[in-house]
Amino acid sequence: MNIFLIGPMGVGKTTIGHHLADGLNLDFIDSDHEIEEQAGVTIPMIFEFENEIGFRRRERSVINELTQINNIVLSTGGGVVLDMNNRQHLKKRGYVIYLCASVDELLERTSHNHNRPLLQTGNPREKITNLLKERHSLYKMTADFTIDTTQKSIRQVVKTILGHLKNEYITS
Repeated sequence: MNIFLIGPMGVGKTTIGHHLADGLNLDFIDSDHEIEEQAGVTIPMIFEFENEIGFRRRERSVINELTQINNIVLSTGGGVVLDMNNRQHLKKRGYVIYLCASVDELLERTSHNHNRPLLQTGNPREKITNLLKERHSLYKMTADFTIDTTQKSIRQVVKTILGHLKNEYITS
């Protein structure tokens, strides 16, 4: 069983992924962390020296590698769905869960984190809104299940996902 978490930055993919992996007794992997490990530098530094194009190239390679591992919960970067190959690997190699949240919630959750290169702008609200407009349909077409995390605790979200997975695998 592989569970892949997709959604915008700040939605809680990493935190929820850790708890979900514990609940399912699976290994947890964060693709952004793997990219940093392989590159030997932070994602903001990759963006600075290689721009988004270089980062996306690295991300494509890491997603291909990680989605071939079995029995994992994988948290992906917010832009993972921009690449058709990534979307195909995610859909074919695991169960994809789209975590979404309101713009206000995402803005609140990301406002104190300076490790997000795409939000280093004068108007983060506008940037988040535009990213969601660009990516929402890609998230939806890639996902097997969607859950809105707005105003929900980590525990509530994980419980909902575990309940859904139990129903999905019992009735399948």
